Amino acid sequence: MYERFYGLHERPFELTPNPRYLFRSARHSEALTMLQYGSCRRNGLTLLIGDAGTGKTTLVTAALEGQRGGNAFSVYMTNPALNRDEFFEFLALGFGLGDEARRSKTRLLLELTNSLADRHQADGASALIIDEAQCLSDTLLEEVRLLGNVESTTEKLLSIILIGQPELAARLNAPSMRQLKQRVALRCTLAALNVDETAAYIDTRIRVAGGEWTSIFTRAAVEAVHRGAHGIPRTISVICENALINGFALEQRPIGADIIVEVCRDFDLDAAAELPAKKAEPEPPRPFSFF
Repeated sequence: MYERFYGLHERPFELTPNPRYLFRSARHSEALTMLQYGSCRRNGLTLLIGDAGTGKTTLVTAALEGQRGGNAFSVYMTNPALNRDEFFEFLALGFGLGDEARRSKTRLLLELTNSLADRHQADGASALIIDEAQCLSDTLLEEVRLLGNVESTTEKLLSIILIGQPELAARLNAPSMRQLKQRVALRCTLAALNVDETAAYIDTRIRVAGGEWTSIFTRAAVEAVHRGAHGIPRTISVICENALINGFALEQRPIGADIIVEVCRDFDLDAAAELPAKKAEPEPPRPFSFF
């Protein structure tokens, strides 16, 4: 729709967790390294915390992409709002266990332990990755803790990675969860992007899509995006996508802060800082680290 007008090969701000578009802030790079390490080093329990839209799922997708062709095997659960029987059924299917394991916890634990031990003997690693882990019931969090007890005399046989919003961290602080919290070996928290990182995020996605951000957004527009999104990557993408549609309709290139503020108003986002006075001539483009 707007791609040709802005010199793009594809739409840069899709909301799918495409690892090609992963923006590696210092914190995101740290989190990606932690996920990769936690899924292949038999490290026990790994915890990744971040607000909705901070890029957790994209990081997991990138970590799993990096496993291809290696000796790590991961089962990835994206919807953990299950009861205990459904949870065990998912584990049995994910780890390729027999029909009996789907119906019996005893059988599941026996087959799972044997399967993990066999993979360990072959110098392979096994991981269970649970996204949206704040949705796990207390009962399932206890089952997750017990799964962490599957081990040989020298190593854990199953790495467990919990990925969730800050509510998960708050739950782990409860006295009833102290045993699970004590098993956390690696932990990282994602924060919102600052204004420089917001500019770099926009630049990264537009470059991957084949364009140059300086011909698409003014510096004032990027500042307005940051104000409206409060540094949350998913919201940045929503604002930019709608700004590109509106800018195309108005044949405006580059997009100014006025269009960004209008988009934010449409989405009830708080970007209502006063617009800077318009300049007689647009400023020449500079590198994205202009703040």
